[in-house]
Amino acid sequence: MPDWKESLRCSFCHKNANEVTKLIAGPGVHICDECVGLCNDVLEADRSVEHTEPRLPMWETMTDDQILDHLPKIAAVQAQINDNLREWVDHLRSRNVSWERIGASLSMTRQSAWERFKEPPA
Repeated sequence: MPDWKESLRCSFCHKNANEVTKLIAGPGVHICDECVGLCNDVLEADRSVEHTEPRLPMWETMTDDQILDHLPKIAAVQAQINDNLREWVDHLRSRNVSWERIGASLSMTRQSAWERFKEPPA
């Protein structure tokens, strides 16, 4: 069984739990104490700035290599979210909640929900 401190990562900076002081869990995502500190700094500085749509990093300012280096981080966060979603669905199934109700909750058909979550990935 893998060490959870190695497998859980901050969804923002991608550091694992061993690399930060605290990792805070959300629904399928995590944020570390360092990113919370950065967020607090941004919020404090933002009080006097006009609000714009958040989107970081700005790929227009990044090189191709920087974007390519960032892609695995996005994929790892997606995998972490998918694993968490699967755990929630598995828990619902252990309570005998129907595939129809699970599918409706996820805005998909019963069949689509069953196909996506019927078995753990290999």
